[in-house]
Amino acid sequence: MRHGIVLFTSDRGITPAAAAKAAEESGFATFYVPEHTHIPVRREAAHPGTGGADLPDDRYARTLDPWVSLATAAEATSRIRLATAVALPVESDPITLAKAVATLDHLSGGRVTLGAGFGWNTDELADHGVPAGERRTVLREYVEAMRALWTEEQASYSGRFVSFGPSWAWPKPVQPRIPLLIGAGGGPKTFAWIAAHADGWITTPVEQDILPKAAALRKAWAAASRPGDPEIRVLAAARPTPETMASWQEAGVTEIIWGLPDKPADDVRAFLTRHARRLGL
Repeated sequence: MRHGIVLFTSDRGITPAAAAKAAEESGFATFYVPEHTHIPVRREAAHPGTGGADLPDDRYARTLDPWVSLATAAEATSRIRLATAVALPVESDPITLAKAVATLDHLSGGRVTLGAGFGWNTDELADHGVPAGERRTVLREYVEAMRALWTEEQASYSGRFVSFGPSWAWPKPVQPRIPLLIGAGGGPKTFAWIAAHADGWITTPVEQDILPKAAALRKAWAAASRPGDPEIRVLAAARPTPETMASWQEAGVTEIIWGLPDKPADDVRAFLTRHARRLGL
């Protein structure tokens, strides 16, 4: 079981490049950043953690662009994987997003993982023209269209939300398949979507009952006749005990994602050193 680090990026504190470099030097496997293009001041969508309009962290409104952030991290590192937890692909143009992801994978030597969400903030999605009730369909079409651009010499796609004729698009990603992980609440609908279209699951910070949900995902995976096993990555909102981590590993969890504190660079580096030592990295 691997260990990753997520930096809730903002325009203060440690930079993504410095955090990724320190995480790599401390032995962590993956460096993650989130995405929000903006936060509407007036909105109806409830935050899944607070259950209302209140946000648990003002960094939601201060989040850096994930692909620019990961590009700086790629230049500062050589081994650590570069991921999003989570990005919101439906808030971008799929053709330009495919170009950005492929370019990052090309320049980083094949280190990109796309962690994507359906989008809890439906008011944010609405500003991008995404109907809340169809956001899963929109994401599916975006993923299919981007994969066509990443893999086909002359790519085309025809859907309800994405459509383009035969086109050339390079660079292609270094990886034969950019891993796609879905960060969403664990339930039958999410697990069926993952089994049909993605490569694994990232838990939400408030996720409970990891063991039965991991089993449910593997059951959906088998029902879809997918080979191998899905990636299961647990976002650790609190510090789990060694016994809990051992049970997660036995249940097929492949990576635990730990959050970084919103502090200056020296404090974050010290935290990473201490935490890596606790984990035996």
